Amino acid sequence: MEKVSVLEQEINEQPEAVRRLLDQEIGPVQQLAASLQDRFDYVLIAARGTSDNAARYAQYTFGAYNRLQVALATPSLFTLYERPPLLTGALVIGISQSGQSPDIGAVVAEGRRQGRPTIAITNDRASPLAQAAEYVIPIHAGPERAIAATKTYTTSLAALALFSAALAGDQERLAQLQRLPELMQQTLADLTPVMTRAERYRYMGHCAVIGRGYNFATAFEIALKIKELTRIVAEPYSSADFRHGPIAMVGQGFPVLVVAPRDTVSDDIHGLVADLKGLGAELLLISEDEAVLGQAQLPLSLPPNIPEWLTPLVAVLPGQLFSLALAQAKGLNPDQPAGLKKVTETL
Repeated sequence: MEKVSVLEQEINEQPEAVRRLLDQEIGPVQQLAASLQDRFDYVLIAARGTSDNAARYAQYTFGAYNRLQVALATPSLFTLYERPPLLTGALVIGISQSGQSPDIGAVVAEGRRQGRPTIAITNDRASPLAQAAEYVIPIHAGPERAIAATKTYTTSLAALALFSAALAGDQERLAQLQRLPELMQQTLADLTPVMTRAERYRYMGHCAVIGRGYNFATAFEIALKIKELTRIVAEPYSSADFRHGPIAMVGQGFPVLVVAPRDTVSDDIHGLVADLKGLGAELLLISEDEAVLGQAQLPLSLPPNIPEWLTPLVAVLPGQLFSLALAQAKGLNPDQPAGLKKVTETL
């Protein structure tokens, strides 16, 4: 029997990890949200890598449901330049699976020094980031041994989603969150047998990954996983930005992975898919819409009826599985990508 990689194990642990987070943090996060009412006007998030993609998700979720502007911090202003901006009115959130990176901690520490409320979203509640923050939302992912982050990404998204719903006092969205592990489990079960088809792409040298709206973050995260695990140049775009120049790259057989669940931006995404098909692109499509999947060389199906604001927690799973399968097809070790280490500390 072929040995199962650590990464595959951790991908499959995600539904339970999200369930564990929700079971243990709904009450504490509701209390935290209540304590922060009227204490801030906007959100500033410090993050790197995968956590940066979680921050992109927060821009949409907090913007749409909490009417909050979300800014992404420029950590080097706090460290290398030693010129931190004024944070008047900010809720400062640091997102880091390890909580070890000095630049993320520096942003949070400066926020606290300026008297702003601060939150650490991390997998290690004893980390320097957690120590720097006033409040901590632990993501309960358990040890993540593979270099490429998977379950710490989706649990970070779940923590942000939970905090957003708690801030709004939205019981309907809290109930939708409780269904999330089941939707994730169904997706993994349905797609795992399909991944033998990833071998078709073992000689691919480049690709584009496209999403929009809530799944702008998903495009970035899937592109990152492809780059980390397969050494393929994978460039993420919104469907709007892709039309502003990069579409000129597309010719016969050019691979484009599109995140296309049924949502507010569907018409735009579907129009782009039609244009890409006309240009001869090789289409890898993530969707629950059979009409969309029917246009793909590699259809990656999602369960129906995922609430739009939670689609990124489910739609990223096909990208994780695809990246894993492609790495294996190329003879690469998915648990130890070349040149990477688990904890990256930057200033």
